[in-house]
Amino acid sequence: MDAFDGPGRGYFGRNLAAFADCLSGGPGHPDADEYIVDWLDHEVSRGHLGYPETVRQLEFRLARCHPTNRPAVSDDLKAAREEHGATVFDWLIEIFEDRAPGVLRLQ
Repeated sequence: MDAFDGPGRGYFGRNLAAFADCLSGGPGHPDADEYIVDWLDHEVSRGHLGYPETVRQLEFRLARCHPTNRPAVSDDLKAAREEHGATVFDWLIEIFEDRAPGVLRLQ
């Protein structure tokens, strides 16, 4: 993520919330008001970030979330196991749509 963070800066976190924060402001945010992100081979990414990865991410989230969030995460996990609902790929697209001041081009 050097394109957003700068070489070797190390600010960029290790979760989707940190990625969303990076796109929408604060340290690591691109200087330009608008920019273009070209997601090359996005169909390959869609495959890698499909339901198996979504199940893995939700299992990880369920093990660490606050008890009040467990029912919602459990419901999402059940749906992902049945290959319903949003995938990790969809989550990333939504983050770009909701938080990025620039343009995401799927290529």
